[in-house]
Amino acid sequence: MPERNWHSIKIFVAHMTIGVLAEPDFDSRVSVLPESISPLIKKGIQVLIETNAGSAAFANDGDYSKSGAVVKPAEEVAASSDIILSINRPQPSLIGRRSSTILIGVYQPLHNPGFIRDWAKQSLTVFSLDMLPRTTRAQSMDVLSSQANIAGYKAVLLAADRYPRYFPMFMTAAGSIPPAKVLVLGAGVAGLQAIATARRLGAVVEVFDTRPAVKEEVKSLGGKFIEVDGAADASKAGGYAVEQSEEFKHKQQSKIAESISKADVVIATAQIPGKKAPVLVTKDMASAMKKGSLIVDLAAATGGNTELTKNNETVDFNGVRIIGDSLLASSMPYDASKMYGKNVLNFLQLIIDKEGKLNLNFEDELVKGACMAHNGEVTNEKLKSL
Repeated sequence: MPERNWHSIKIFVAHMTIGVLAEPDFDSRVSVLPESISPLIKKGIQVLIETNAGSAAFANDGDYSKSGAVVKPAEEVAASSDIILSINRPQPSLIGRRSSTILIGVYQPLHNPGFIRDWAKQSLTVFSLDMLPRTTRAQSMDVLSSQANIAGYKAVLLAADRYPRYFPMFMTAAGSIPPAKVLVLGAGVAGLQAIATARRLGAVVEVFDTRPAVKEEVKSLGGKFIEVDGAADASKAGGYAVEQSEEFKHKQQSKIAESISKADVVIATAQIPGKKAPVLVTKDMASAMKKGSLIVDLAAATGGNTELTKNNETVDFNGVRIIGDSLLASSMPYDASKMYGKNVLNFLQLIIDKEGKLNLNFEDELVKGACMAHNGEVTNEKLKSL
């Protein structure tokens, strides 16, 4: 049987309805704030909002109603919508009521391929925005960057709050207090924001990253870049880190061990798409840290950058606290939702025309790259290989 040419499929649907579901209790964000409803309404699109979907992000049902949206229970939103927006996976009981439904969110499919296959069997079309190609054109819809920016910022504020000493240097009549030494592992969007925030608070910052290309960015923010020779070429990885050789990992750990023994705070952000987070901090390294120091691990959801990390928990190890939290963006729900909603609106412009009709043009590299399932099939090649 010949392979289906899904790349060229275009679908047109009149009287579009977009539904926004509430997130699980652990996430305070919402896919769209009231301020983002107007552009959709102007296109003749009906917008349904689940009751209290935005309450944790300080957007009440009245605000949505004033913006032109219709507030309904979750079951009615799911049953009536052509497109369903939810950052996290919707409840299974709400999905599959209409075989033509389109789901848009951040589903981490490479870590959870099973449910994408299940959704494909239900003939759902699934777009996971964390899978968008990292191109210049995709920057305006890059949800990973917008949320990582917040996570890097909040990671440092959390560390400053939990750290039992000052971050900046103080010279007082009672004596001088040296600045905190912060070690940032990974200089992606979260790491760069962590560097900037730690420097603004007066800390001395050292930074590790496997990509030499980020050295100048680190230095421009006031951080000291610690180089490790022999890193694998990441120039073709679309801005992401890549798996490294065992020899490089050994050299890297030696360098990190040297710096971590002097560090007061470690902000760990290193992740590799679709794989377990690299372990950069061993138990022995943590043992060498001063009592009262701490590690904030943003890679906790994918295994963590330390051997001791537990997701959504704080571990006390010989006087060193390891805070595992991959959902720090949710702790700033209003701005996180505002930026995420803008990302979503920009993506919707790719699949909805000016008249408010659905147009799935899979010849567009961004539409194709974000699509995980369509027409009863898993469409992403990486997912097919898992």
